[in-house]
Amino acid sequence: MFPRLCSLPPKKSVLLLGPRQTGKSTLVRATVEAEAWSVDLLQQEVALRYAKDPAAFRREAEEQIRRGVRTVVVDEVQRVPLLLDEIHRLIEKEKKVRFVLTGSSARKIRRGGANLLAGRAVLRHLFPLTAKEQGSHFDLDHNLRFGSLPTVIDASSEDAEDFLAAYANVYLREEIQAESLVRNLGGFARFLDVAAAQCGEILNASSVGRDAMLATRTVQEYYQILEDTLLGFRLEAWRKSVRARMVVHPKFYLFDTGITNAINRRLTASLDPSARGRLFEQWVVVECGRLLSYAQSEARLYYWRTNHGAEVDLLFEKHGRLVFAAEIKAKTRVATADLTGLRSFAEAHPQVPCYVVALVPEAYRLGDASVLPYRQFFDESLGFL
Repeated sequence: MFPRLCSLPPKKSVLLLGPRQTGKSTLVRATVEAEAWSVDLLQQEVALRYAKDPAAFRREAEEQIRRGVRTVVVDEVQRVPLLLDEIHRLIEKEKKVRFVLTGSSARKIRRGGANLLAGRAVLRHLFPLTAKEQGSHFDLDHNLRFGSLPTVIDASSEDAEDFLAAYANVYLREEIQAESLVRNLGGFARFLDVAAAQCGEILNASSVGRDAMLATRTVQEYYQILEDTLLGFRLEAWRKSVRARMVVHPKFYLFDTGITNAINRRLTASLDPSARGRLFEQWVVVECGRLLSYAQSEARLYYWRTNHGAEVDLLFEKHGRLVFAAEIKAKTRVATADLTGLRSFAEAHPQVPCYVVALVPEAYRLGDASVLPYRQFFDESLGFL
């Protein structure tokens, strides 16, 4: 097991959310006592039984508690949303019992009817492995090509390709439909192809709809499904006014570079400069999001773009103040010509430090920007957020 940066509170009830195969069950097993009572809702017969009679879960849990169990684990709780009401009542009643819930769909949990997070359960997120969690196993090219889900880190190229292809074709397409999140599987498959091809680009639902032969409202709903199932996220454009941010198109990133390549059918393709640049940008963006989440930081990520097309990949905002800006370059040598976006940004925000996150071996100054190796950027720049 890889050491994880995500920490579960030892005494409080917790809801652990994350995409499938990120290691939620493994983390829970490593942090709860052996005497815990566990319910795995991925087992179809178990899920069906509780779906027919949700109160049966409460009766069985009460019996386990009467026998001395002090931790109750429920894996993939979104499979039977009606259990949330029963768990809610148990949390209220059994003050000395810890409930550890995992889930891969915030959508169904929100619709379950119980507010578990109103001081009753702590929320944590688990992602694919960060570079720090991989330790000596970390290899950048392997991460860019195959991503960082735990299964692929030590896998051969052939095994990683098989796993990711199955993840993309079975889970992303079929299982999302099986959970009644979409009805038009063909339309959703076409949408996934376009969304993956445009990963990291400014989201234009009308354009995606034309390419996928879908209505704009359907595309918007499908993007929301990807967010709700924790398979992607929006990176909003920075504006001083919160209201102004809402009317500017966001960017959209899938949660893992390997999944992006699997959907794009590029798992065996060479990492040419263009593909390497796009994947490196995606990897840095999602890595920053993971590290901030694990640190429980209140900082938020944005991108910056002017009406004239000048752009900066990442802005870091905390408590309403821009902390620093970062441009991402998959280069071993960064030239002044690579700083066009940062120079435009610095003219408008001269007090905000600017960085370039790159493949350089050592840090140096270039104009008003600090060029940093990506590891140093993660360790030093994100450390105080």
